[in-house]
Amino acid sequence: MATVVYPGSFDPITNGHADLIERAARLFGQVIVGIARNISKQPLFSLDERIDLVRAVVGQLPNVRVMPIDGLLVDFVASQNAQVILRGLRAVSDFEYEFQLATMNRHLRPQVETIFLTPAEQHSFISSSLVKEVARFGGDVSVFLHPAVAAALRARIAAA
Repeated sequence: MATVVYPGSFDPITNGHADLIERAARLFGQVIVGIARNISKQPLFSLDERIDLVRAVVGQLPNVRVMPIDGLLVDFVASQNAQVILRGLRAVSDFEYEFQLATMNRHLRPQVETIFLTPAEQHSFISSSLVKEVARFGGDVSVFLHPAVAAALRARIAAA
């Protein structure tokens, strides 16, 4: 069965992300969750913290690995002998950017396919950015996060 890479910053991982990872684990022989360093963003959690949080959420899935990504995604995909990139689409507004990424990745490495999954309806409006913003203003975001992630987010915001 094919190996798929699900890349993202996962800052933090939400239930929407977890939903896609769990579904990918049923569809593919191996799922690699690639945590991007993403130098263009200012993450709330360090790379190591994000890796640990993702592992806490999906670590029970035997065919899922969590790894950092440095450099171009398609190079990472090739280094892992993966054939597919998984991207999530929450809304039509995500499509234009994701289409550009998929097209560039296909140009760089034509043998790698990009597929899109939509999250379950109850997760379709959740984004890490929105969760962080609501949490910073004291809103309860625990329904959108695994309990370990919610606790880490509360602690990080309280310390800030």
